[in-house]
Amino acid sequence: MRDRRRLLGDEGEGQAEAYLRRQGYRILGRNVRSPLGELDLIADDGGTLVFVEVKRRRSGAYGGAIEAVDARKRAKLIQLASQYLAQHRLHDRPCRFDVVLIQDDAGSGAAVQHIANAFDVAGDDLRW
Repeated sequence: MRDRRRLLGDEGEGQAEAYLRRQGYRILGRNVRSPLGELDLIADDGGTLVFVEVKRRRSGAYGGAIEAVDARKRAKLIQLASQYLAQHRLHDRPCRFDVVLIQDDAGSGAAVQHIANAFDVAGDDLRW
């Protein structure tokens, strides 16, 4: 049986996916797994391949979306994206990293914080 934390994460990814669709993104993959880890969402935004990290929080005690993705997590996302680009032979495709934070606010539902192009990647860091 899946634990409560994983179920909350899955719900958050579903909310993020619905939000991005409403913004005009085309979702290409969800929970894309590899031996290195997992990419929450992969989307197309007007020809740009977008790797989306989704975080769901029950309170604002731990900061916003940017604080949810530290340097170690960013390095892992870059590594996963590089692997995805290589596997799918997407060498010339522009790409970026977005972060979506789903914040559960008691009584008022979930608030969505979306940061497009959340962090920069040096050209040689995203290699395939």
